[in-house]
Amino acid sequence: MVSSRDLPHGGAATGALTVLGLESTCDETAAAVVRAPLGAGRHVVGPGVILSSVVWGQEGLHAAFGGVVPEIAARAHAERLDLCVEAALAQAGVGLDALDGVSVAAGPGLIGGVIAGVMTAKGLAFGAGLPLIGVNHLEGHALTPRLTDGLAFPYLLLLVSGGHCQLLAVDGLGACARLGGTIDDAPGEAFDKIAKHLGLGYPGGPEVEREAAGGDPARFPFPRPLLDRPGCDVSFSGLKTAVRRAADALIAAQGGLTRADRADLCAGFQAAVAETLAEKAARAMRLFRETRAAPEGAPGPALAVAGGVAANGAIRAALGARAAAEGFRLVAPPLALCTDNAAMIAWAGAERLARGERSGLDLAARARWPLDAGAAPLLGAGRKGAKG
Repeated sequence: MVSSRDLPHGGAATGALTVLGLESTCDETAAAVVRAPLGAGRHVVGPGVILSSVVWGQEGLHAAFGGVVPEIAARAHAERLDLCVEAALAQAGVGLDALDGVSVAAGPGLIGGVIAGVMTAKGLAFGAGLPLIGVNHLEGHALTPRLTDGLAFPYLLLLVSGGHCQLLAVDGLGACARLGGTIDDAPGEAFDKIAKHLGLGYPGGPEVEREAAGGDPARFPFPRPLLDRPGCDVSFSGLKTAVRRAADALIAAQGGLTRADRADLCAGFQAAVAETLAEKAARAMRLFRETRAAPEGAPGPALAVAGGVAANGAIRAALGARAAAEGFRLVAPPLALCTDNAAMIAWAGAERLARGERSGLDLAARARWPLDAGAAPLLGAGRKGAKG
C-alpha cells in the first residue's frame, strides 16, 4: 500500500477546491483527497496539496498468472473501494461535507474495474449532494506535472505504462495532440512478458530493472525498433520477440539460463527500450519546439514523463540526457505518482470542476478513451486493439 507519507505535501491553501478522487482502471484500487489552489479567474493553479493518497495493489492476486486477470481485478475493486475511500478520508482528516466534488477515472481501462469505480463515485456524489466529475485516466497522468510542479501549458508528455505509450503535446485541459505512439505492445506490457518468460516475478518492470542492474547491456545486440524510420511512433513487439529468441537459444544450447544470462538479457532489453524511447522523445521535442512556444516566464520548454514505466531509473536517465541535449527540462513526478493513483484523478477533476464542468448520473464507463480524439487510430496495435 502506498500512503500519502510517500508523497509531497504543501501547506494549507486559501481559495481552493478539495476533491476526492477514485481510481480503479487496472489493478490498483486507489482513493485520494487533493486540495487544488485557485488563482485569478478561479482557475486551478499548481502545485497542489495531497491531503491523502491510499493505493491498494493487487500484485498478490495476479502474480500466479503473470499478468492482470480482469475478472479478479474487478471483484477486488468492488470489495475494496469503499474501504479505500474511508481510509483516504480518515488520513486526510476530512469528511464528505468538506469536499467540493468527487472525481472518478471513467476510462480507459478494464471495463469491470472502471464500472466499479464509476458506480462507487455516483453513490458517494448523490448521497452527499456533491458534484460528480468523470475524467480520463490518461488525462490524470498527463496533468500530474501540474499537480506536482505547477507546470504551465503547453508541455510535451511521454506517457509510458503497461497499457499505453504516447508522445503528446499537452496544450491545455482537454487539448492534447498525439505526436507518436505504439503500434503494438506498450513498454510495460513488454516488460511483464519478458519477466514471465525469464521466470521472474510480477509485476515485471521492477523485476527486470533489478536483474538488469547486474547485467551487461552490450552482450546481446537487440534491435532498436523503428529508429530507421521517420516519425515518433514506437514498436516493442519485435524487441520482445528478439529477447525471447535469445533466451530460448541459450536454454537449448546449455539446458537453462544462468543468473548472468538473465541479468545480461534484462540489461540488453532495458537498454534497447531506453534508447528507443529517448530517440523518439528527441524527435518529438524538435517537432514541439518548431510548433509551440514555451510558456511565458518559463525557463524553457519541458518534457514531462508519466506512467508506471517512468519509474524505471535507466529510462529516466536516458530521457534526462536527451532532454538536456535538446534544451528541454525533464519534469518527472515522484515514483509513487508514476504508477496508477487517485491523487492524479482528484487533481484532473479539480481542474475540470473549476471550469464549471460536471458529469451527470448517466456517466458511462469507457474501455477506450483516446486523449487525442482527432488522431487516427494507430494501426497494428496488437491483440488488445488500438491503444487509448
